[in-house]
Amino acid sequence: MVYVEPHPRRVQAIKDEHTVIDTERALLVHRPDRPLSFAFRAEEVADLPGEPVAEAPGYVQVPWDAVDAWVEEGRTLVHYPPNPYHRVDCRPTRRRLRVTAAGITLVDTDDTVIVFETALKPRLYVDPAHVRTDVLRQSNTSSYCNYKGPATYWSTAEIDDVAWSYLDPLPESAPIRGFFSFDDGRADVFAELPRPQDFGGE
Repeated sequence: MVYVEPHPRRVQAIKDEHTVIDTERALLVHRPDRPLSFAFRAEEVADLPGEPVAEAPGYVQVPWDAVDAWVEEGRTLVHYPPNPYHRVDCRPTRRRLRVTAAGITLVDTDDTVIVFETALKPRLYVDPAHVRTDVLRQSNTSSYCNYKGPATYWSTAEIDDVAWSYLDPLPESAPIRGFFSFDDGRADVFAELPRPQDFGGE
């Protein structure tokens, strides 16, 4: 099933320092197992490449990398349009987080923030005051989330990218500014999280 809906936000595309798309009449196209995409009236995309959208006659999809930057209501987008139904909810909690890496306890506290994010399992973040930051160093790895912002990664002497933080998060994720979360595939992580059955699962 494909879901197409009006997207009455101002969407701009920038190429060679010129605005080549500027519209409030874009559509959002939701397809299973594919990133969300914009669709534009064919006459609004000028000479940019465009693939017709079968579910929206008269509209085309412009490849993301056909322009230098996409901007939605003043926010530069990365990778794909943000989903208006995606939510990030950060709540202070007393759920315990204990992380050990290469025999060193990096954190052991119940003063945490739990992050509930659409389609992802809950995750705990912790204030750096509770973390052995003296054994962490910033790595060269980085990533970007359209809902939380740019992520900075941290390593120990033995383990690369064992943790990450959002030093300058987007407004909806401001409560975890500078807080750490840890990769349970790279360290021994005990996180007191809601059990799957609490969400109606098995």
